[in-house]
Amino acid sequence: MTSTTHDWPVFIRENTRLLAPPLVPEIVLHLAEESLPIWRKTEDELGEMNVPPPYWAFAWAGGQAVSRYILDNPALVANRTVLDLGAGSGLASIAAAKAGATDVLAADIDLVSLTAAMINATANGVTIRTTSDDLLAAAPPAFDVVIVGDLFYERALAEHVLAFIAAARDRAPLVLIGDPQRSYFPRDRFEKLTEYRVPVTRELEDSEIKLTAVWKAA
Repeated sequence: MTSTTHDWPVFIRENTRLLAPPLVPEIVLHLAEESLPIWRKTEDELGEMNVPPPYWAFAWAGGQAVSRYILDNPALVANRTVLDLGAGSGLASIAAAKAGATDVLAADIDLVSLTAAMINATANGVTIRTTSDDLLAAAPPAFDVVIVGDLFYERALAEHVLAFIAAARDRAPLVLIGDPQRSYFPRDRFEKLTEYRVPVTRELEDSEIKLTAVWKAA
C-alpha cells in the first residue's frame, strides 16, 4: 500500500464520507461506512490481494479516546511539539493541532494513511506534517509529547511499540496512550488518566460501545 502511482486523494474522497467520530464531534474525517467494501476497493486499486486493512478509513476507539482527552485538556499540547505514532486517519494529530500544538508530525508506514491524514487536516483547517519512516526501527525523535493510539492489537507490533515508548520517555516529557486494552496491551505498564465509553461499529469491534482509557507512560 505504499505505491505512489495511484491517485489516492481521489480514491479516498470517492470511497468515504466526511463524518465526525462520535466521541470527537469537533473533528471531521473521511471515513468508510463499511469495512469490507473499502478493503476490496483498495485491493482492486492496487491490483493485489491480502493487503493490510485500510486502518485510515476508521476512527478507532483508542484514537477517539486520546483525541477527546487532548481536546478537553489542551494545555497538555499547547505550544509543544507532538508526534502521533501510527497516525492512521490523523485524528489525534488533528486534535493536537486544534489544541494549539506548535508542530505535529503524523507518522505511519502506510502512505495512503498519510494521504488521508493530510486531507483530513485540511478539512479541519489545521496544518500537520507527515512521515512514512518506520520510527519503531530507530531511536525515537525528540518531541514534547508522543501520542500512541490503538497500537496493541498484534504481539510483535506491541513489543516494538513498548520498546519505542520506553526509549521515548528519555526524550519526551509526556507519552499519552489511547487503548481499549486490546489483546497485547500491558495493563501494568501505564497510569490510567481517564476512561470513556466510545461508540464504535460491530463490523469492526465486538460491541457497539468500547470502554476505552487514556493512559500515561510513567
